[in-house]
Amino acid sequence: MQTVKMYTTSVCPFCQRAKQLLKARGVQAIDEIRIDQDTAERDRMMAITGRRTVPQIFIGQTHVGGYDDLAALDARGGLQALLAGE
Repeated sequence: MQTVKMYTTSVCPFCQRAKQLLKARGVQAIDEIRIDQDTAERDRMMAITGRRTVPQIFIGQTHVGGYDDLAALDARGGLQALLAGE
């Protein structure tokens, strides 16, 4: 299974939904980077993604986007394949 990295904050409901969806699809561990605790990480996230909102989700080397992007990928049937590295 691919590694999952997610930029989050402590009060983000979409971050919680994303974590729930990923765990429902078999993800055991999420590398969570709290940008509300480290402004350098916020700056890094914005430089990498061009976005200011959380969550920002990476599966392997692929930037999935936010929760809506993750849910849409799952609805299209692409999430499991991406997690499997296909």
